[in-house]
Amino acid sequence: MTTPLPERAGRRCHNVLNPLHSTHYFSPDLGREMSAVGVEDGRAAYFAVRAAALGAVGPGTVTATFYNFSHELVARHLPQVWRTVSPETVLAARARAVDATLRRLLGEELVASKEMAEAAELALRATEACVRTARPLYAGHADLPVPDAPHLALWHAATLLREHRGDGHLAILLDAELDPVEALVSHTATGKGMAPKWALSTRGWSRGDWEAASARLRDRGLLDTEGELTESGVALRQDIEARTDRLDRAPYEHLGAAGVERLTELAKGILMTALAAGAFPGDMIGKA
Repeated sequence: MTTPLPERAGRRCHNVLNPLHSTHYFSPDLGREMSAVGVEDGRAAYFAVRAAALGAVGPGTVTATFYNFSHELVARHLPQVWRTVSPETVLAARARAVDATLRRLLGEELVASKEMAEAAELALRATEACVRTARPLYAGHADLPVPDAPHLALWHAATLLREHRGDGHLAILLDAELDPVEALVSHTATGKGMAPKWALSTRGWSRGDWEAASARLRDRGLLDTEGELTESGVALRQDIEARTDRLDRAPYEHLGAAGVERLTELAKGILMTALAAGAFPGDMIGKA
């Protein structure tokens, strides 16, 4: 039996769990661990650690499942990275990096706390209702074992919930007829997305690609001449998130309203500690 949730309760929970997953992507610990196994390029490391659960896949699979990266950038690193290191070795390096990152950001007391154990238990319970169908990144990670340590179990559950929502989100972006660059531009225009300089430096697109996508959005009446979302653009981005919520409702309904509220409270406290410790660059989010 499912429990009706307050509107956007699942999204609010996702919004504090997702950054906990992402901390290792910005961590020097990941660079150190990946360099130790022979992968020194940061982009190659990112593609490898996020795709490793799928096996030694090629650039086409990564471009399809990651969505907003330039295929040319992906192909620059895959399948070459698998000639250097196996997916199994990458997954082990990632686990060591996540462990080191969370211990450094959160401190040993929080890592070993009863609140951490409770958050892990709640998050794992939510994942019981996730489904593999048409969700490749979630499905690949769902085949991995759950770590024993509570802080790693929470990170694993956050990863499952992130990729489950993300896989569904891509279907909604396709239906909205937003290509990868248009999705980035329109999300940035909400003020909640990655700043253009970060998107351009990490996703493999040029300034010309960005401007061309902006022009297409203006032609559709979604973006104005100042680069702000029009009323129609705001409505589209809101609709995308609402439809993503619907595709992602099962794990949070399974956990129930009280469980979602408690998990959100616990994860927010953990996230605030990580943010205070400098988990992310200060200029990563915004319109500039």
